[in-house]
Amino acid sequence: MLCACSGEQFKFEEPPHSPESLATRDFSASGLSSRTGDWESKFDDAQVDEAESTLKEALSLNYEEARALLGRLEFQRGNFDAALQVFQGIDIKGLTPRMIRSISERTKQRKPRSKTHHVLPSIMSMHSVSLLLEAILLKAKSLEALGRYTEAAKECKIILDTVDSALPAGMPLGFGEDCKLQEMFHRALELLPELWTYAGLLDEAVTAYRRALIKPWNLEPQRLAAIQKDLAVTLLYGGVEITLPSHLHVWGVTTPKTNIEESVLLLLILMRMIVLQEIEWDSELLDHLSFALSITGMFESLADHVEQILPGVYSRAERWYFLALCYSAAGQNETALNLLMKVCGSSEAKHIPHFPSFLLGAKLCSQDPNHAHEGIKLSRKVIDLAKHQCEHFQGQGHRFLGVCYGAAARISVLDSERVICQRESLNSLNQAAIIGNWNPEVIFSLGLENAVQRNLVAAYENAVMYSDMIVGSSGKGWQLLALIVSAQHRFKDAETVVDFALDESGRTDQLQLLRLKAVLQIAQQQPKQAIETYRILLALIQARKEFWLEYENIDPANSLRQEELTEKKMEMEAWQDLATIYADLGALLDAKTCVDKAQLIEFFSPRSWHITGKLFEAKSLYKEAIVSFTIALSMEPDYVPSIISTAELLLKAGTQTLPIARSFLMNALRLEPTNHDAWFNLGLISKMEGSLQQAADFFQAAYELKLSAPVERFVGVIETPR
Repeated sequence: MLCACSGEQFKFEEPPHSPESLATRDFSASGLSSRTGDWESKFDDAQVDEAESTLKEALSLNYEEARALLGRLEFQRGNFDAALQVFQGIDIKGLTPRMIRSISERTKQRKPRSKTHHVLPSIMSMHSVSLLLEAILLKAKSLEALGRYTEAAKECKIILDTVDSALPAGMPLGFGEDCKLQEMFHRALELLPELWTYAGLLDEAVTAYRRALIKPWNLEPQRLAAIQKDLAVTLLYGGVEITLPSHLHVWGVTTPKTNIEESVLLLLILMRMIVLQEIEWDSELLDHLSFALSITGMFESLADHVEQILPGVYSRAERWYFLALCYSAAGQNETALNLLMKVCGSSEAKHIPHFPSFLLGAKLCSQDPNHAHEGIKLSRKVIDLAKHQCEHFQGQGHRFLGVCYGAAARISVLDSERVICQRESLNSLNQAAIIGNWNPEVIFSLGLENAVQRNLVAAYENAVMYSDMIVGSSGKGWQLLALIVSAQHRFKDAETVVDFALDESGRTDQLQLLRLKAVLQIAQQQPKQAIETYRILLALIQARKEFWLEYENIDPANSLRQEELTEKKMEMEAWQDLATIYADLGALLDAKTCVDKAQLIEFFSPRSWHITGKLFEAKSLYKEAIVSFTIALSMEPDYVPSIISTAELLLKAGTQTLPIARSFLMNALRLEPTNHDAWFNLGLISKMEGSLQQAADFFQAAYELKLSAPVERFVGVIETPR
């Protein structure tokens, strides 16, 4: 039959004969048919029939093997159409039961057996099985080369079904030592999911990947890891939710419920194999794991796995920077800053400065007034490193520098230092705006700083420019604009701004804007409208609570934890605001109920204890009020309202406590120089002491500051720079 092949093309001169005709032709050619009489004298009829059957089957298989070899030859030459035509002549469906039986019998041979056990002579040899499986695999690859991926996947699946039927418990160790069957099977395991992916059937691809992993198939660790990685990537980026079938729920409640959970589990297994040095380092694994854990909010877990990476993969600066990113995303900015200070400190002074670490450090410092001075140093370093290299980063450096100077001004003790910091803040932010081609975020920071310094006209222009740049899609921009308008005592216009923003903003921003609207209604002496607005706000938060309860069941990791905490804080602030309204209306019992509800959400809230003190003060229980204010200050020593309220109570105690009251008020002005209540009470103290001119100056300052005071502090809308 091989003679029928000529050159690179081939054809069969005549249709393939049946096994019987092949047997007759081959036996005649060998001269065996002329001596059948001698054989009949040695075997009975049954033995002769069995021998003839075995020989016929063997000769038929030789015909299939010939096609397999011829098809391989055509495949190697790149003649995929010709190879496919040859392979289609193999009766795989008819040979599959015999291949299954042969593989199964081979497994039995490897087990201890009695001396009487013998292999049936009609069992197909493993060499033949391997050759036929190779033919099926090459047929699948030929179809793949021709772009017929679905047909190729179906052919490839025949190999898996055949071996799986023969070895339902998996492949025993050492099974493929003396034949190519195991190698052919492993190639099919790797090829099948790829073919389904090419065909666009991701659910079938995932099923094929899982099938390759649920049983022991003697895969080498590196090949097994490659399949696990491909499955994780498909689950992570495939965009199709493919749940585990019920028979794979073997881990009980810890069974992965979503594609992302299964992907994370696979990636964690692979990272552990890397740590144990069972497989080689693969940087893509950490990239995929970083993405998976980031979208699920598991940043601390990501940091743990970064710390487990063996030395030498990353430099110290890169490792610390990566960990800082993880802890920063997890909300642990102090930990992140400690790591970044190592990169920016003396230990790395001899190395090339790690620019991303300086940039991230400046950003984190700009978010925390307590690190304002460190932020100034880091921002200046960023500007120096980015000079003559990248204007964008130079602009970012000036932006962080301006924000840090503004924060430093608010915590400065000396007036001279405060004035210098405020001037440097505006200069740096203006420079950042010029370099950054009027970047919207820089304009927002500039508007916010102008508002804090009570440059309301410039702040208003910046806020309007920011809203125009982002087409009104930022809640913080609308809040800043509304607060600036309220500082101009245009409360109705500010409420109109908020109403317009409610239609343009996202869910969380809408809740914040609703609260701001209620505060504006209080400023307009509209307590009933404000109470109704708070009712709507609390109803929306309550509806969101039910969502969070359901979401925790779906996503135990709670990737939206920060949003949930923000809404809980907003609910607490709503109850605190309601308590203040009822206290002003004289409904002290209702006010106490609202305070209790706020304390149920967060017991250690200084504002809740401050309101409690105000309620005691309204009942003339001054000692209890002092205790409440003291508790509030023990929770937050710089809580200005309690500092001022304590000073007011000391004023009522008589002239002997005036020095103490003055010290409280001076501390309040150090923390918040534009607080008109502090200036007013200082005026009262000066008047009681007989310093009328000084008292007049203080009253004048209080009056002017009150004229430009917003309904809420401007720094309340500060969002972390990006």
